[in-house]
Amino acid sequence: MSSPAVSTVPGATAPAASPSASDRDLANALRALAMDAVEAAKSGHPGMPMGMAEIAVALWHRHHRHNPANPAWPNRDRFVLSNGHGSMLLYSLLHLTGYALPMEELRRFRQLGSKTPGHPEHGHTPGVETTTGPLGQGVANAVGMALAERLLACEFNRPGFELVDHYTYVFLGDGCMMEGVSHEACALAGTLRIGRLIAFYDDNGISIDSEKGQIGQWYTDDARRRFEAYGWQVLSVDGHDVEAVDRAIKKAKRNKDRPSLICCKTTIAKGAPKKANTGAAHGAPLGAEEIAATRQAIGWPYPPFEVPQAVRDGWDAREPGKRAERRWNLLFKKYAALYPAEAAEFTRRISGNLPAQFREKFDAFLADANQKAETVATRKASQNALEVLVPAVPELLGGSADLSGSNLTIVKGSHIVGREGGGNYVFYGVREFGMCAMMNGLALHGGFIPYGGTFLVFSDYARNALRMAALMKIRLVYVLTHDSIGLGEDGPTHQPVEHASTLRLIPGMDVWRPCDAAETAVAWRAALERSKGPTALLLSRQNLPGAKRASVEGIDKGGYVLSDAAAARGVIIATGSEVQLALGAQKLLAEGGIPVRVVSMPSTSVFDRQPEEYRRSVLPDALPRVAVEAGVTDFWRKYVGLDGAVIGLDRFGESAPAGDVLKHFGFTPDNVAKAVRSIIR
Repeated sequence: MSSPAVSTVPGATAPAASPSASDRDLANALRALAMDAVEAAKSGHPGMPMGMAEIAVALWHRHHRHNPANPAWPNRDRFVLSNGHGSMLLYSLLHLTGYALPMEELRRFRQLGSKTPGHPEHGHTPGVETTTGPLGQGVANAVGMALAERLLACEFNRPGFELVDHYTYVFLGDGCMMEGVSHEACALAGTLRIGRLIAFYDDNGISIDSEKGQIGQWYTDDARRRFEAYGWQVLSVDGHDVEAVDRAIKKAKRNKDRPSLICCKTTIAKGAPKKANTGAAHGAPLGAEEIAATRQAIGWPYPPFEVPQAVRDGWDAREPGKRAERRWNLLFKKYAALYPAEAAEFTRRISGNLPAQFREKFDAFLADANQKAETVATRKASQNALEVLVPAVPELLGGSADLSGSNLTIVKGSHIVGREGGGNYVFYGVREFGMCAMMNGLALHGGFIPYGGTFLVFSDYARNALRMAALMKIRLVYVLTHDSIGLGEDGPTHQPVEHASTLRLIPGMDVWRPCDAAETAVAWRAALERSKGPTALLLSRQNLPGAKRASVEGIDKGGYVLSDAAAARGVIIATGSEVQLALGAQKLLAEGGIPVRVVSMPSTSVFDRQPEEYRRSVLPDALPRVAVEAGVTDFWRKYVGLDGAVIGLDRFGESAPAGDVLKHFGFTPDNVAKAVRSIIR
């Protein structure tokens, strides 16, 4: 007998089940599609989808508010599959509820060019909110999404107009719980009392090494007490009891002042006679024999990839989704009549467009910074830029991993995000990975451009979140200060050496290492105008002299001729704090009758995208080249060749005052000039 669909919020899209489509049928459809697709691919993870099927029925069939016809509807609930290896659960849900994901794509699971890759990919499959697979990060993304919902609601909702009114749901497993990033993000979620965030813990007691041992040998955390200590509401249920899960969801939704964790006790590969509750079901096909036995055990007599019409009708969320969005559109129309400015701003923010006058206003600041050519640390130049940007671009949402006073990410217009209300600046605490993964969720939600600060050397803590941002092509900005051995006394533990080069190696990551205030301003402008990818700003602790240039033309191309010489015999390429050394060497060489060109290259990634003609005009083939950067040298060989020279650092630094350290490692105009002389024939 069918369980009734329950609508617990206005506009809920829960479809009414056909009398012949019981909750068991709905769950078994998910099980069958998962084991069939994994078997067809001869690869994948059937256990989790089979174990979380009833949880998915309770959530997606009764509560999850979405419109399959418009995956970008602003007021949809967000759903994150943090245990992304169980991707067939999500693909089955998207297919059955009516997204543009036909059965043929499920048959092509994990195949080249399919819409069903091994792990969910944002921007690739309709309805996938974030790319998951690296465990724990989906939870942190969800925390960011829920925070975005709260902040937008505070900014745009008005009495009688709950324009922003949705929940963030996240599925996670033991692996997510073990990854440290889940602690970082969930602890902060509890501290900030981020409501409308509901997490479902698939407590099945199995991970990959369960094939060799018992999970109690490596994971004994008391998840309930852990999350209660964070300040979460924690509920416990039988994950295979749809009614129990449904009741827990209702209770979680009533508590809007803090996040909720629903601990769901489950059996991995539920229904499989031999492989249920075993590590063998986690990451490998069940096999034809076990699948046949499972079909018989769960009462699913249909062939592979066949779902009866009654079950399809029970899952179909298209019409309820359209009605829910239609009601919201009517609400928005009335809102716009009463609050036209707010409605226009909300539309602009969600669309991702920058304010109309942004370029004009900021370019005036840029021109002034170039004219003044002040001696200033580029981290301070970044703060000066933010003083202009934060009020001009209200979607900027800043923060720092407990280094606001060092990164200089906080400005006069910053308002701290607390336990209630809005704000535009987050104290993330010493949580670099959590911060960056939350920033991904904030950006994915829409309505915000997050920026976050830490020391460049500590970007290592957050590296996989940075990689995921690049993979998803989302706009956010990393303010990474103390960018070289020039930070001085803190020594090699804090002095980045390999970091600039390794960040440049991430596909899709734009890296800027500016030499002065003007280049820093251009870097910020480029980061905000780049809507399809993240940007890392590498900024100095120490003061740097302003470069003298007639105009800022060329900076936005990533590399340009900063100082030329007639009949130049060589080129010095430099970035950041080493540009001043290049200019000093140019002067010394000129005094010795050797004219050279100085090229400032604040962003190699942007320079490499320029037309070949431009790149050759800046770096003529006939001129030998020397590159100067206080970091590892190999990266620069693609610019100087094997016959060129690189002044760099292929070892760790030393603890001493900055000037002494730089001189000790040969970062002087004299040494740069010596390198140029060595390659000029």
